[in-house]
Amino acid sequence: MFIASLLSNPARPVLDRATVESLRNAWGGGDAVWLDPGVAAEFPLEAEPANLWEVWEGLQGLGVDLAVQPVANRRKRLLIADMDSTMIEQECIDELADEAGVGAHVAGITARAMNGELDFEAALRERVGLLKGLPEKVIAEVLRDRITLMPGGPVLLATMKAQGAYAALVSGGFTAFTGAIAAKLGFDENRANTLLVEGGKLTGQVADPILGKAAKVEALEQIAARLGLTPADAMAVGDGANDLGMLHLAGAGVALHAKPSVAAQCRLRINHGDLTALLFLQGYAREEFAE
Repeated sequence: MFIASLLSNPARPVLDRATVESLRNAWGGGDAVWLDPGVAAEFPLEAEPANLWEVWEGLQGLGVDLAVQPVANRRKRLLIADMDSTMIEQECIDELADEAGVGAHVAGITARAMNGELDFEAALRERVGLLKGLPEKVIAEVLRDRITLMPGGPVLLATMKAQGAYAALVSGGFTAFTGAIAAKLGFDENRANTLLVEGGKLTGQVADPILGKAAKVEALEQIAARLGLTPADAMAVGDGANDLGMLHLAGAGVALHAKPSVAAQCRLRINHGDLTALLFLQGYAREEFAE
């Protein structure tokens, strides 16, 4: 059995009954259940539709996301999340670079790296090199003044943890940021790269080894094994090419507002909804959310 989920942005609830019922009828699905009126609905299917991606494309223009996944093991016991442009709305290295006066140049490299056009490790070293001499205190200022949480993140964490799930923030960014974001959102652990500092200033170097695509996969495998779980019990979420390994390994890998080349390689794609979409994909109704 499969489940079809239709989702829209809670800030702009555009999902209507006609859209849900017409698709349910076309696909011969079971009775539709509304998880949140105007925002999220689902219905069961006996098989995955052959025209899934054609229908998905048509719904995108309406501001509606569509996902079809197996019913079995929908509610996950492990959340592995990327940080930049996933749990927060910014790329931390771009914000630091802006403070260093090289923002546009670094942002361009970041975009290409996240799109899979550049080697992640080499691109990270290049960008960090451009931060040499930046006062370490700027990190706290960027966290305070520039970093905002992705909508739905606090509710996602609170709800999954209330149901006994374990949450890990695994980032190709920096521990100086993941520590603060993990504490604010309630993650159980965080892993990231370490910026090297001497005399109160960034050295332009990052500690080895670099946490990249392979390290995110390794984190998922290690944490699942430690908890007595398998990757099938995990939901992973990210937006960049360095997230693809963990997105493919997890039982539910969600490309959230991802680069087009990244989203095209994932079966669960959220382009319109916020992070609460990850709860709807697991079958949680709005009244089950923990605030």
